[in-house]
Amino acid sequence: MKSVCLVVQNVYDIDSRLRRKAEALVSAGYSVDVLALAPTQRKGTYTLDSVNVYTVSLGKKRGSLPRYVFEYAAFFVWAFVRLFLLMRRRRYVVIDVNTLPDFLIFAALPARWMGAKLVLDMHEITPEFYMSKYGIAEDSWLVRFLRFQEKISFDCADHVITINEPIQGLLARRGLPSQKTTVVMNAADEGRFLPSSHAATVDDRSRAFVMVYHGTLTRIYGLDIAIEAFSMVHGQMPGSELWILGSGPEQSVLAGLARERGLTSKVKLVGQVPPADIPAWLNKCDVGILPIRRDVFLDFAFPNKLPEFIIMGKPVLMSRLRTIRHYFREEALSYFEPNNPADLANQMVRLYRDHGLRARLAARAKQDYAPIRWDVMRQRYVKLVDDLAGSTHPVAERSNATEMTAAGR
Repeated sequence: MKSVCLVVQNVYDIDSRLRRKAEALVSAGYSVDVLALAPTQRKGTYTLDSVNVYTVSLGKKRGSLPRYVFEYAAFFVWAFVRLFLLMRRRRYVVIDVNTLPDFLIFAALPARWMGAKLVLDMHEITPEFYMSKYGIAEDSWLVRFLRFQEKISFDCADHVITINEPIQGLLARRGLPSQKTTVVMNAADEGRFLPSSHAATVDDRSRAFVMVYHGTLTRIYGLDIAIEAFSMVHGQMPGSELWILGSGPEQSVLAGLARERGLTSKVKLVGQVPPADIPAWLNKCDVGILPIRRDVFLDFAFPNKLPEFIIMGKPVLMSRLRTIRHYFREEALSYFEPNNPADLANQMVRLYRDHGLRARLAARAKQDYAPIRWDVMRQRYVKLVDDLAGSTHPVAERSNATEMTAAGR
């Protein structure tokens, strides 16, 4: 049995993208190891769904640039040593390194010299990430350095994964050869959203219209914009509510804003919900809402919550971002201009009043999502690893319709 190692500076248990990839490889017959951060409830080495997870208790207390540098450097050193020791015993055929940081790929160089192929999964675009997070100018020395580091990192890899076609195009303009890259999108595992999994108990009292957000509560996701928009039009939407599922640094800010706008009874900050219960909550809502702000980084975002709403057959209120428009036509999502509460408010009322429109949006979104669903991405990812590893696992043939993208929509 051939072995593959995935490396990520995150907690494996909660990293849905990495778990989907690792479990896809296990299903394809590979032995899979993961190097990751330790979750709070367990340390050291453990096995989760046939994946061997090796961890380091480093924490994740990012905020300032110095703290980022420290955590990146510490994890890099640990991964470098751990990979070297494991490679001597496990003889990995492929090592899949997941950003951030980009330079983590160099921790796998000794393994490459010992025969492993290196994949760099560029889950984020680092220069834009730092421009967005810290307000750094595009022409600054730091951004120029990050672009240099990005290029030498993807040059080092045998193959590069990007998470959507707009980012693939951006990296091509920075020197990434097209033949060296594959898009594996951040699609949701539809198995989690089968009808039989919707049995969790949630508040089922009578209500006319419920909008739901689920995820981390940070400023970039624009929940304050959603509350502001709702405050403008809730009088035109009798019985309507906004449910916000999740936790994060903005939780108290959002609660305060809801009080200020007189929406305490209408805006429900539910708190953290177990992942297994998410389908049940989504099953109870009428509309999903993703009011993400737009900036140089977020314009390339493809939130993994969007596929979850679509799989559940829910229409989505969605910021008009570049990557989303690349894959979904205007008639598939209820778009509004990012950072614009008034435009979002108008779309809320529009969906509230028109049940038929909600059904049409949900159906069209499913059509547009079909070519990029997880089953397609899983096959694409396993085929990439097979090709690099020289394996011959059977992968179902994809039809021309499945392989189509929504480019040009």
